[in-house]
Amino acid sequence: MSRFFATGSDSESEESSSADEITPKATGTTFNKPTSGLRNKEAFTPNLILCCPLRFRFEELTNIIKTIRNAMKIRDMSKCLEEFEQLYRAFLKSKTIVDKEGVPQFYIRLLADLEDYLNQLWEDKEGKKKMNKNNAKALSTLRQKIRKYNKDFETEIASYKEVLNSSTNVISLCRCQDEESESDDDEDSEDWGSDSVDSGGESEDNEGAAASLAVVFLKKYKDGRRKRHKKIEQVEEEVDEDGEAEEGGWEKVKGGVPLVKEKPKMFAKGTEINSAVVIKKLTEILQARGKKGTDRAAQIELLHALSGISNENNLGQGILVKIKFNIIASLYDYNTNLAAFMKPEMWKKCLECIDELLDILFENNNIFIGENIAEDSENLAISDQPFRVRGCILTLVERMDEEFTKIMQNTDPHSQEYVDNLKDEGRVCGIIDRLLQYLESKGSTEEVCRIYLRRIMHTYYKFDYKAHRRSLGLQGETKSEQDQEESEGEDSAIIMDRLCKFIYAKDRTDRIRTCAILCHIYHHALHSRWYQARDLMLMSHLQDNIQHADPPVQILYNRTMVQLGICAFRQGMIKDAHNALLDIQSSGRAKELLGQGLLMRNMQERNAEQEKIEKRRQVPFHMHINLELLECVYLVSAMLLEIPYMAAHEFDARRRMISKQFHHQLRVGERQPLLGPPESMREHVVAASKAMKMGDWRTCHSFIINEKMNSKVWDLFPETQCVREMLVRKIQEESLRTYLFTYSSVYDSISMETLSEMFELELPTVHSIISKMIINEELMASLDQPTQTVVMHRTEPTSLQNMALQLAEKLGGLVENNERVFDLKQGVYGGYFNRGQYLAKIQLFEYLESEGAKKSQY
Repeated sequence: MSRFFATGSDSESEESSSADEITPKATGTTFNKPTSGLRNKEAFTPNLILCCPLRFRFEELTNIIKTIRNAMKIRDMSKCLEEFEQLYRAFLKSKTIVDKEGVPQFYIRLLADLEDYLNQLWEDKEGKKKMNKNNAKALSTLRQKIRKYNKDFETEIASYKEVLNSSTNVISLCRCQDEESESDDDEDSEDWGSDSVDSGGESEDNEGAAASLAVVFLKKYKDGRRKRHKKIEQVEEEVDEDGEAEEGGWEKVKGGVPLVKEKPKMFAKGTEINSAVVIKKLTEILQARGKKGTDRAAQIELLHALSGISNENNLGQGILVKIKFNIIASLYDYNTNLAAFMKPEMWKKCLECIDELLDILFENNNIFIGENIAEDSENLAISDQPFRVRGCILTLVERMDEEFTKIMQNTDPHSQEYVDNLKDEGRVCGIIDRLLQYLESKGSTEEVCRIYLRRIMHTYYKFDYKAHRRSLGLQGETKSEQDQEESEGEDSAIIMDRLCKFIYAKDRTDRIRTCAILCHIYHHALHSRWYQARDLMLMSHLQDNIQHADPPVQILYNRTMVQLGICAFRQGMIKDAHNALLDIQSSGRAKELLGQGLLMRNMQERNAEQEKIEKRRQVPFHMHINLELLECVYLVSAMLLEIPYMAAHEFDARRRMISKQFHHQLRVGERQPLLGPPESMREHVVAASKAMKMGDWRTCHSFIINEKMNSKVWDLFPETQCVREMLVRKIQEESLRTYLFTYSSVYDSISMETLSEMFELELPTVHSIISKMIINEELMASLDQPTQTVVMHRTEPTSLQNMALQLAEKLGGLVENNERVFDLKQGVYGGYFNRGQYLAKIQLFEYLESEGAKKSQY
C-alpha cells in the first residue's frame, strides 16, 4: 500500500523517509556521504517530488467531493450533476497516480453514498413532484450516469459496503452485551483508558486495522451508554418521588416527550362555557385566519375541538352550524395555491363536514341561513329562536364540486388511484341531490337554477343504457327485468328534461341557460335522439354568438357539436355529420378545442401563466371523447362525400374541395414510396378511398370494417352492429354512384339488374339512386322502364374535349387580364370591369345632347 494512504502520522512518515538510503540503480554512479545539514535536504527531496502531484490531485478531488455533499444536503441536483462531471474529469487526470497507488477510499465512499442517495430520491414520488424541471431532469440524468459509472468499481464498492455492514453488526452485538451485563461496567471502566491508548497505537502501526477501529468506537459508545443509564435512573427516582408512576406503566415523564398528544387548551380552568364565550373564542380563531405564519392544520383542529365543546355543553344548533361553516371554509383555504388540489384526508373531512351540516339543516327547520344575513343580526344563542346564521351552503357545495374536478385533473388517469377517486363522484352527486331537495323548499329561484346546473353537469355525459333502450321502445327481456326497470323510476332522459326545462323557464342569466341547452343537446345526441338534438340546436341559435361566451362554455359547445356529428353518423346522416365535425377537425386543434390537452406552442403565443389557466379548464379524463374515433368518423364521412364528387368533376378546373384534411391524407398516401398493408386508422381510410375510386366496394368494405378497425373504432359505439350495417350500405350506394360517374362514357346502356348484382343492392334502391342522379343532372342518361336499363346520352365531353375546355377557360382569363392592364394604362377608371358603366355614361350623354341640352351644362 502507498505511504500516502497509510494510517501513520506525518512525523512518522518523515522519519521513515529520512532513514531510507537513496541509491539510483539505473546509473552505476555512487554518491559521497553528505554532511548532516545537506543529508536532511537531499533525503526529503525525492519524497517531495513524489508527493506534490499526489497531494495536488487529492486536494482537487476532495474539494469537488465537498461541493457534491453540500449540494446533496440541499437537494440541488443540477449542482450535483455539474460537480460530478468535474469529478469524473479530475479523476481521469489523476489516472496515472491511481494506477500506481490504487483508488482512494474516499472516492469509493462518495460513489456508494451518491448512488444510494439518488435511489432514495427516485423512490420518493412526492419529493419528485415538488422538484422544479431542472432538478428533476438532472436527477434522471445523474442517476443513469452514476449507475453506468459505478459498474467499473463494483468490487471496490461491494467490499466497502461489507466493511460498513460488519462494523455496524459489531456495534449492535456490543449493544446487546451491554444490556445483558451492566454489573461489569464499573470494573471494565477502569481499563478502558489504557486499552484505548493501546488500540490507538496498534491502529497507527497496522494499516487498515478495521477491527481495532471498531473496538475503539465501541468503548466510546459504552461510555455514552453508561451516562444514559445514569440519566434514566435519575428520571426514575424523580418520578417515584413525585408519585406519578403507576403499576400499569408511565403516563407522563418529566423532561421528555409526552406519549400521548395533548389536546389544545381552549379555555382556562374553571371557565363557564356558554354561547358568548364560545362565540368569542371562535372570533379569536378566525382572526388568525389568513395571517402569515398561521398553522392551518392547527386552526382546523381548534375548530373541531370547539365544535365538540359546543356539543358537550348543549349550546344549540345555531353555534354548531356557524362552526361547521368555518371548518369547511378552513379546509378549502388549507392550500394557498389555487391550482393545488386537496389532499385525500382533507377531502374526506370536507365531505363528512358537509354531510353533517346538511343533516343539521334537515333535522332543524328553525335554522335560516343566507349570505344576506349580517353578522350583527345573527341569532346563535339557544334562547334566540329561530336561529339565523350568516353563510351560503350552495357556495360550499359548488366549491366542493370544483375541488373534485381538480382532484380528477391532477390524478394519473391510467392508475388505480384515479378509479378510487372517481368512486367519490357518487358521494358528490348524493350531496348535490340532498342540497337540491333542501333548496327546492327553502331556496330562491336563482339558487335552484345553480344547483340544477351542477346536477346536470354530472349527468349529461353519462350513457344510460336503460334509458336508451326505453327511447328505442325496447323493454327488459324477462319479467323480472321489466319490474326492475319500473321500480327504478325516472331515467336520465326524464331527469334531464325536467331540470333543463325549469332552467329554460326560470333562469335570468344567459350563461346557466346556455350551459343547460348544450348539456341537453349532448345528452340527446349521446342516446341517438338525433332529431330532438338537431331541432334544439337550431332553435337556440347558439352558433350565432357562441364566440362571445367564456372559454369553458365554448369548450362545452365544441363537445356538443362533436357529439351531434357522431350521432348523425350513427343515424346515417353522412352530410350532417361532416358539417358538424368540419370546424373542429379542419382546425387541427381538436384536442385543445375539446379541453382534453394542450398542444405544444411557442412561449410567444402562450406564457406560463396562460398555460396554468388553460390547464385548469381541462376536462377530466373520464369525460373525454375518443379523438381517434372522432377523426375516423370525420374521414369516413368525407370519403363517402368526396370520392363520388371527385369522380363527377374529374375534369372540372374549378372543382372545390369538400374536406381539406381528407385531401391531405390522400396526398400523404400517394407520396409513400413503398405501399404496404395499412396499419393505422388513416391508412385504412386512404386505402378504402382508392378502392372506392375504382368502384370496388368489396375491397373498400374490407378496409373500413375489419378486426383492427373494429377494436379501435366501431366496437366503441353502443349499437355496434347497426353502425356496421349502415356503413356497408353507404359504401355500396356511394360506390355505385362513383362507378356510374367514372365509367358512364364507356357504356351505351347498362342493365339495372346487372348493377344490382354487382353492388348487392335491391333493384328499387338502384332505381332510386339512378333516378336522383338523372333529376339532379349529375348523370346524362334516361331510364328505359320496360327493359330496366339505363341509356346513356353521350352528351358528356370526352377527355380530349375536357382538356380543350380547360385550355379555353385559361385563355379567356388571360385575355381578361390583358384587357384590364391595357385599360388601366389608357386611364379608364376601373379598367375592363367598368367598361359597361363607361358605355352607359356615353349613351346618357348622347341622349341628353339629342334633347337639345348644351354640353357645357353637363
